[in-house]
Amino acid sequence: MKTKIMLAAAALAAALASPALAGDPTGLWQTPTNGGQVRIAQCGQALCGTLVTSDHIRADPNTLDVHNRDSAQRGRTLRNLPMLTGFTGGPTEWRGGSVYNPADGGTYRGTITMTGDNSLRLRGCIVAPLCKNQTWTRIQ
Repeated sequence: MKTKIMLAAAALAAALASPALAGDPTGLWQTPTNGGQVRIAQCGQALCGTLVTSDHIRADPNTLDVHNRDSAQRGRTLRNLPMLTGFTGGPTEWRGGSVYNPADGGTYRGTITMTGDNSLRLRGCIVAPLCKNQTWTRIQ
């Protein structure tokens, strides 16, 4: 009986000591490629994200979106470029959004999943199962 009480107390202490999954993807995130940093925010009822900086932007703040598949969009700068649009859901997963990849100029269907308070998984798909995943780390 004493062992059961001690085990229950230890389990309760561990649960209280470990933070709950915040489920809040808003903030500044580090991407794993090109030194990218993306700010995710609420845009009406959905989540959106803009490219704040990257290795290319740091080298030249006027770097253009030259790979965009829409030639009319190639004159816009990468800084503050909309990359994530239309994600809805929560509290730990958002779906139905689009992910723009400035490296290839493509737009993909996406999912954002919080995997911890300071990490999320971004999944972009041409069509399932043709998908790529990235893990982003919270900066702020």
